[in-house]
Amino acid sequence: MAFHRHTGPGSYTVGTMSERFDCHYCRDPLQGKKYVQKEGRHCCVKCFEKICANTCIECKKPIGADSKELHFKNRYWHDTCFRCFKCYTSLVNEPFMLRENNKVWCSNCTAAEDAPRCKGCFKPIIAGDQNVEYKKMVWHKDCFTCSQCKKVIGSGSFFPKGDDFYCVSCHEHKFAKTCAKCKNPITSGGLTYQEQPWHSECFICSNCKKQLGGKRFTAVEDQFYCVDCYKECVAKKCAGCKNPITAGFGRGTSVVNYEDESWHDYCFKCTKCARGLANKRFVCHNGKIYCAECPKRL
Repeated sequence: MAFHRHTGPGSYTVGTMSERFDCHYCRDPLQGKKYVQKEGRHCCVKCFEKICANTCIECKKPIGADSKELHFKNRYWHDTCFRCFKCYTSLVNEPFMLRENNKVWCSNCTAAEDAPRCKGCFKPIIAGDQNVEYKKMVWHKDCFTCSQCKKVIGSGSFFPKGDDFYCVSCHEHKFAKTCAKCKNPITSGGLTYQEQPWHSECFICSNCKKQLGGKRFTAVEDQFYCVDCYKECVAKKCAGCKNPITAGFGRGTSVVNYEDESWHDYCFKCTKCARGLANKRFVCHNGKIYCAECPKRL
C-alpha cells in the first residue's frame, strides 16, 4: 500500500499589473489591477475564474486566484477541501491514499478500513492490537469471551460448539459427562461401564484401590474387585480343592452349591469313583458326595 503526497500549487502566478497589458480574453486593461498569468497569457481575475481556473474535485467549485490549489494526478482541490474523507483531518502536509470515487484518505483511516474486523465488536483490528484467531476469524483479545459466563477467554483454552465458544469451566458444566462415582465432569479420557461414564481414577478395586480400566475385574453388589482381591476377599472357597471359586477368571465357569458349601463344577465329583457330578444325581453320605451307584458298593 503506497501513500502519496500532493504535488503543490498549480503553475500560474498572481500579481498586480504595472505595465500596459490587456486581458487576453475580455481585452479589459490590466494596468494597476490584479491579474493572473497562466501559460504565458495575462488575464483578469474574473476571466481566470470563468475560463482558466481548475475545478475542485471535492466541492465542484472553481479554484479562484485567491485560493490555494493542490493537485495530484490531474485532479485538483482547494487546500481547505483537501481533507480525509473519513475523519476530515487536513491532508495538506500529510501522506494520503486516493481511493474510490476520488476520495482522499489519511494513512490512519486507510489502515483501519483495510484492517480485519473483530468478530465480536466488528471494529477494525489494527497493527499492535492483541487478537485471537480461529478458523479464519479474528477477535480483539478482550472481545473473545465465553458464550455462557461472558468472561474473557483471551488466549486461554476454550471449546467451540457451533457458533459459540466456551471456557473450560462452562464447557464442563454444560456439556461434559458426569462421573458415576464422584459426580464431577469428565473432561478427558474416562471409560464406560454398563452405559455409565467413569473417571479412570474413580473406576478402582474396592479393596486395593488399583485402577481397573483395561483389566479383568468382577462386580459384587455395586463394588468392583480386581482378580486377586476377588479371590482373596470375596470369592467362596471350593469345598473340593479349597481354592477360590472365580467363575469367569479361570478354568470352569459354573459353581455347584449344596448345603452352605460350594464347589467348582469340575471339583464336584464322586468321592469314590471321581466321576463328575455337576448337573447329575448324587448322594451325600456321612458328609461326602457320591454318585448314585457308589454308595451301594460301600
